[in-house]
Amino acid sequence: MQPDSSKPSRPRVQHADASLRATRAEILLDAIGENLRVVQRAAAGRKILAVVKADAYGHGVVPVARRLQAEGVDGFGVALAEEGIELREAGIDRAILVLNGINGGAHREIIAAGLTPVVYEISEARAFDLVSGSRPVDVHLKVDTGMGRLGVPLGGLSEFLRELRRFPSIRIAGLMTHLSTADADPQYVAEQLAGFAEARGLVRRFGHEPSVLHVANSAALFRHPESHFDWVRTGLALYGYPGSDTIDAPLRPALRWRTEVLRVRTLKAGESVGYGRSFRAPAETRLATIPVGYGDGLLRSASNRGHVLIGAV
Repeated sequence: MQPDSSKPSRPRVQHADASLRATRAEILLDAIGENLRVVQRAAAGRKILAVVKADAYGHGVVPVARRLQAEGVDGFGVALAEEGIELREAGIDRAILVLNGINGGAHREIIAAGLTPVVYEISEARAFDLVSGSRPVDVHLKVDTGMGRLGVPLGGLSEFLRELRRFPSIRIAGLMTHLSTADADPQYVAEQLAGFAEARGLVRRFGHEPSVLHVANSAALFRHPESHFDWVRTGLALYGYPGSDTIDAPLRPALRWRTEVLRVRTLKAGESVGYGRSFRAPAETRLATIPVGYGDGLLRSASNRGHVLIGAV
């Protein structure tokens, strides 16, 4: 069948260059480099594991990881195996820790990519042992000292370590836990660190000598030097946020949300704007409209309390 030339053809959609869009997020890689240096000074010689899960918290994992590697970061933490594999394919050669367990049976792929899995279920140790080909598989063992999410509970650690003897290829190269209240409750931090010391002793009694211990997150980096150990795991701090509003650290936000004013008009006193007429001008008011909404991630809850900078650099 031949096309009917009498019918007008549909025009092809031309996608605009992203640089021409009025609303955009700008990632400041220089800020990430500066923040890493702040973190390194606070860590006082400890190694830095940069947490870049979830696309580096939306900042773009590959360019962020490349910049951090160039700045001398010691390793990376990801949530999923696929994130670590993406980094390897992008040329990242530092240590990569898979923090959130193994989804989809990617055990062979993790070994092949030279990733280090975090293990807290005996079934995961069994799965790695099965695909190891009798070669050693280094893992980091996570113990739950009070976060209550992932990790071997302290009360079940002895049984876990006894079961682990059945899988001789598994080597505990690292031991870790996750602090729950580093930004708020120092007493609970002390309790968690005491639990970590107990776990460390128990792991050693079962014949394991992990060479890497790590506990501190971004808030603990600045508030609890006693939690630093060998590695410090920093996520938020690298992107400009210290983990608590009460922590004063010279960090710079690495993401800037920019747009342009579409229209400026004058409201009379009593005139309303927006859904539900939630804003009413108390007096004659100048109103600027910007092209930002739900589709850009702006929540309706920001109505009447969000702020912008006009003409800011």
